[in-house]
Order: sequence, then structure tokens, then C-alpha cells
Amino acid sequence: MLDKDKLNLAAQVLIVEDEAEHADVMAEALRKPGHVCTVVGGVAQAMEELRLGAFDVIVTDLRMPASGGVDGAAPDGADAGLRVLEAARRLQPAAEVVLVTAHGDVPTARAAFKLGAYDFIQKPLDLEVFRNLVNRAAQTVLLRHQNDRLKAELEQSGFEGLIAQSEPMRRVLRTVRTIAPSNLPVLITGESGTGKELIAQSVHRNSRRATGRYVTFNCAGQSESLLEDQLFGHVRGAFTGADKDRAGVFEYADGGTLFLDEIGDMPMAMQAKLLRVLESGEVIRLGSNEARHADVRFVSATNRDLKAMIAAGQFREDLYFRIKGAHVHIPALRERREDIPPLVLFAVDRFAADMAAKPADAVVPAVTDAAMMRLTGYDWPGNVRQLMNVVQNMVVMALGDERPHAQTPVIDLRHIPDDVRGDAADLPDDDSPTPHASLAGTSLEQIEKRAIRETLRLTGGNREQAAKLLGIGERTLYRKLKEYGLR
Repeated sequence: MLDKDKLNLAAQVLIVEDEAEHADVMAEALRKPGHVCTVVGGVAQAMEELRLGAFDVIVTDLRMPASGGVDGAAPDGADAGLRVLEAARRLQPAAEVVLVTAHGDVPTARAAFKLGAYDFIQKPLDLEVFRNLVNRAAQTVLLRHQNDRLKAELEQSGFEGLIAQSEPMRRVLRTVRTIAPSNLPVLITGESGTGKELIAQSVHRNSRRATGRYVTFNCAGQSESLLEDQLFGHVRGAFTGADKDRAGVFEYADGGTLFLDEIGDMPMAMQAKLLRVLESGEVIRLGSNEARHADVRFVSATNRDLKAMIAAGQFREDLYFRIKGAHVHIPALRERREDIPPLVLFAVDRFAADMAAKPADAVVPAVTDAAMMRLTGYDWPGNVRQLMNVVQNMVVMALGDERPHAQTPVIDLRHIPDDVRGDAADLPDDDSPTPHASLAGTSLEQIEKRAIRETLRLTGGNREQAAKLLGIGERTLYRKLKEYGLR
């Protein structure tokens, strides 16, 4: 049977406790799930370890008998744990501190939250509760490290705010860097929500027209007459209500970039007029015979298959070749799953900052491995736009959870909307103390088989990630897949 404790990676734990027997019991309880423990008997020794070592979690008794200082340090006493906490915040800012208290010390322990304590536990210790508390503190530190690492990778891989961990998106960005300085027209294709306008903006900002206007216009849902007016403008008296001359978007973008979105929705008659403008570089306003020069970099986008539309007589082939000077295709999010974790972290940072009174005061939730794996395994029919909406919802829910003052909020499976969580909704909550009700009477072999099957589904079939979540080696997972006949 899979051991849930092994899901927590080994943490470096410092135990500060003057009672040697009590310290040994705590250390043994934490070594069982794999944590590495260093035990010291007082504040002076703790200070030395904090200066020289590196710890993920510090467990300290709040009160320790006065014992006299070492090397000029203050003696231990009633505030010993608070002094360890203060030193830890200064010397080991990434670590979490758990206080061990007697019943009468609870108000002091609660006050310690203001100094940055993670949590406290009262004596006599329930070792299972104690181990779970340290596990959660260690997981919080681990998630913070993982988030920092992914953010660092994101800073190295991004371009113009675009996230590209995956090779397909790296190819997209290489293409954008190459074509941006030229004057080639650009056609951007991809499903809805993939970020076609972000690519268009990047083309403009990295072009020689970056100081000129960047003008966008969406062709979807526009009648032919309205579309012609919006694109080319009109003169006074051209139609009822035309009380003054007005330039269209081509003239307005003169010297800059014009981005036409959903060009595949343009009526056939307008396609011919657009082709003429692109070939001549001149526009004629409605109601006028005078041609006006418009020097624009033309970028267009569509989520439709233009070649299929050409074959069906719905899109002009000559216009297609005119707008496709360079082609950038953005793959769907399900085709570049490596980009999902950094996208999630980017969105978590962004929406946490939006919810704070000041960005600097933002409380940024960490994302558990299980939640990240589920988000990575989902197919995202709405692509990046849908992912952003889901993450915004998760951030709001996670920040609304009740938690001790100093604890970092955590996004886990329960925060993922039901339609995205899917089969993962059947998994027990990470903190659930009892097995899933439907497992009663089920053999351990069947439970293990189910855990492997559901974890593979959670990771989208990624065996390396599944083995990590299950707390077993990849070779062990491969053997069990063969043993249970799983694919």
C-alpha cells in the first residue's frame, strides 16, 4: 500500500528542546516520514545552527529553563522560543517556525503569529498531529521554493510577457523575433483564447514602427457597410448621419501597425476591397473619389481554417496569399502543457496583486502539486483565456479560506472548479484523516490500483509526475503498471 507520509519530501528540521527525552521523541516522529532532524538543547546552540545551517522547518519549545548564555548570548527563559523565532525570521527567512507550548502559553503563542510563526501545538503532544503539522509546514516551504524556481525559469524564457517553456511556443517566439523588424504582413492563426492579440502586440513593439500607433479592429459580427466605414472612413454627407469627415482605421494607423482580428469572418465583397487597399496602399473614404495614402504594417488573425474556406469558396485565395507574408500559428494549450505551470503561477501573482490594496502587500497563494498536476492534465478547450478565468476564481477562493495568521494560503484540488477538476473530484482531500467512504471493504491491492490509475489520469498520463505524487520510484511504478495490467 502506498504510504501517504512519503508524499512529503524530506525536509531539514531543527528541533530546539531542553528536555532530551522529549526532543528524541519528536525527532523520531519526524524521521519516520523521512525528515532530517537536528536537535539542540537551548537558544545559544539554536543560534549557532541558524547561522551555519539551512533549515526548512524549526520546531522550538516556547519556554525553556534559564540556563545562562553562551558566547554573550542571553540566557534561556520564558521568551526562549520567541527569540528563536526572531532569529529564524532574520537568519532563515524561507523557513517556517512551529512553537511547542504548555496550556498557559497559548495567548503568547497566538501573539507569536504576528512575528511570523507558522503555527503552534500544545503539550502533551499527539505525535500524529505533530507530524502532520510539520509535514504541512514543510510542504509550504517546498511549494514556495518550487514557485520561486518556476518564476525564475519564467523570467528567463519569457519574451514580451509571453510565456514559453514548451518547444512549440519557443518556436513561435523565435519566429516573432525574426519577422518583427521587417515590414511583412503577418497572419496569426490558432484557436480562440490562445493569445493571438498578444503575438500581434509583440510584433508591433519589436518593429521599427514601435513608436507609431497600434490599432486593433475585430471583423466578427460586422455588416458589410459598417465594416467598410470602420476600415476606410467616410466624408461628410456620405450617408444619413455622416455630419463630418471621419478617418477609418487604416488612415488612423498610418505609420504604425493595424491588427485585424477574425479576418476569416469578413464578407466576400469586403475581402475584395481589402485586397485592393493592401495592394495599392491607398484607401478611399465612403462618399469620396479621392485616394488617401495609408502606410501600415498589416497583421491579421483568425481561428478559422482559411484553406478550407478557400476550397469552399468562402475566402479569396489571392487575399490569403497577400496577408500571409509570414505565418505564426499558436498551438492550443493542450499541445504545450509545459507552459501551464508557469502560466498558473503568473496568473496567481497577478490576481493576488489585484486583490491587495497595494501590490507590495499581496498575499500570494502557493499551488499544491496535486492541483498543478490536475490543471496541467486538463485539455483547456478555452485555452489561456479559460485558464486565466479559472485561476482568478481559485485565488479568490484560496484567499477566502480561514487559516492561522502566518500561514501561506494554499490552492489545492478543492479550489479547482468542478468542470475542470473532473475525475479528480473523487480523490480524497489531502488533509482528510479518514479514507474515502467508497473504499470501505476494498482490498489493499484494489485501492493501490485505483490510486495509480487516478493519479495517472490526474497527470495526463505523465508517469514521472505520477510516481512523484505517489511517493514511489518510476521503476516501481512501471512494475506495478505491468502487474496490474494498467496502460
